[in-house]
Amino acid sequence: MATVSLQGNKINTNANLPQVGSQAPDFRLVTKDLEDVSLKHYENKFKLISIVPSLDTPVCAASTKKFNEMVMERGDDLTVLIISADLPFAMSRFCSDQGLDNVVPLSMMRSRNFAKDYGVLIEDGPLEGITARAIVVLNNDNRIIYTQLVEEISEEPDYDAAFKAFDTSGQ
Repeated sequence: MATVSLQGNKINTNANLPQVGSQAPDFRLVTKDLEDVSLKHYENKFKLISIVPSLDTPVCAASTKKFNEMVMERGDDLTVLIISADLPFAMSRFCSDQGLDNVVPLSMMRSRNFAKDYGVLIEDGPLEGITARAIVVLNNDNRIIYTQLVEEISEEPDYDAAFKAFDTSGQ
């Protein structure tokens, strides 16, 4: 279990993030078209997984916009997946309203297994049942090359460190 905080108040996740160097756990998440997807759908690409509590919060919205902007400059070798407990309709509407075409919103609507497998399921406090804020970067073979569990949920992740992981991995 890991501990994060929300405005200074400690809350616990169900486990720790997967280890750098390990194979990423597969997942089943839901697209805006209500289709199930897994890691296989993003084969042979580097993946930046931005795990957020809800796009309906200022920090989650800001980080999604920032990743959309940063990935535009990278090219086609990287897919940014934004994962939350939000309904796919709400996530799609947010991305559409904000003109965010470079990120892929995915919902945990049908299962919390993703959050459990990645160690980010909040187990207590006011956000119990949704995710902590985290970044997991995968290479094109789905090996984890970088992780960050954001210690204070109300803060943004380290964008530069996440993108630097691609540079140091030979890309």
